[in-house]
Amino acid sequence: MTSTTNGAVLLDEVEAFHRRFNIFPLDAAYVAVTLWDAHAHLLDCFDSTPRLAFLSPEPGSGKSRALEIVETLVPQPMVAVNASASALFRAVSGMEGRPTILFDEIDTVFGPKAGENEQLRGFLNAGHRRSGVMWRCVGDGSNQQVQEFPSFCAVAVAGLGSLPDTILTRSVIVRMRRRAPNEQVEPFRQRIHEKEGHALRERLSTWAQSVRDQIDGVFPELPEGITDRPADVWEPLLAIADAAGGTWPERARAACIELVNAAKTSDKGSVGIRLLTDLRDYVFNGIDRLPTVAILDRLHSLEEAPWADMSGKPLDARGLSRMLREYMTADNTPIAARNIKTGGSVMKGYYATDLHDAWQRYCPPPAESPLLPLPTLPGRSEP
Repeated sequence: MTSTTNGAVLLDEVEAFHRRFNIFPLDAAYVAVTLWDAHAHLLDCFDSTPRLAFLSPEPGSGKSRALEIVETLVPQPMVAVNASASALFRAVSGMEGRPTILFDEIDTVFGPKAGENEQLRGFLNAGHRRSGVMWRCVGDGSNQQVQEFPSFCAVAVAGLGSLPDTILTRSVIVRMRRRAPNEQVEPFRQRIHEKEGHALRERLSTWAQSVRDQIDGVFPELPEGITDRPADVWEPLLAIADAAGGTWPERARAACIELVNAAKTSDKGSVGIRLLTDLRDYVFNGIDRLPTVAILDRLHSLEEAPWADMSGKPLDARGLSRMLREYMTADNTPIAARNIKTGGSVMKGYYATDLHDAWQRYCPPPAESPLLPLPTLPGRSEP
């Protein structure tokens, strides 16, 4: 058998190992997690490494167990709970072999009650790319020197809720759920099953070395529409799938499209992008202009949106103006309120033509149909 055939069979076995102990919400998640396990053995072949994020709204959803299975399959696993940024970047730069960091209970670091943790966030962001480093002063007293510490390493996290956008967009996201009564998994017995995982890990390591020349410096063909951050996330995983062969190249690309689209649907990004998306989908929705008072009334009525309670008070005209001025019209001027004639009076409000360019650039496509091409914009003279 060739190494390519062995690779496909081996990935099948790794996927089957996960399926014994983990219930993931989509088949695509099993594909992505299996490829992520394998990519950790070939990290130096890639320009970037995706973070693997097991997230759920409630405890008892299998996140920690998923991380526990990953631990048996990746090289140099380092389990971290509440680890400091300093401890992590020293581990990455100082250990004999680069660790794969497994960070459970990540919500204790980035959750709503955790406060800011910019150093750890910076470590996770910087370590996404091969060139990522952390700079620190090293020495005693006044005799200190600036020293760089490499931070490039594979990281998998598990936690409640969500993650900062800067980390979420660099991640393969698996939205975990509590098992339904008809969903059964095999109990994980560490003393028995850890050895099975380690045997698979050794085989992954051996196979990885046999295909290193096929993967190093190769940029796989991406599915149509996968660009920018999603491309950075999926390139290493698709390269692994192509080297494995069999059904894996096709399954990997299908999983890529499914998980990227799922992330676009469930994560509206920053609060600014959430505002733009809600304006497009629920406020204007085909209307060419609206007074500010009508816009705010419609925003406040959206039950699952934050606009009725922004730090204790509803979004007002000044706040709306401040947020929208961060984005530009098609002729590169800040989006701003303009005069709208209504009956015999003139009111301040916003025109859909001023928002079209921002909608096209920043918002995910509507759930049912993609955005149409931008229309030819009329002049912006006051009506």
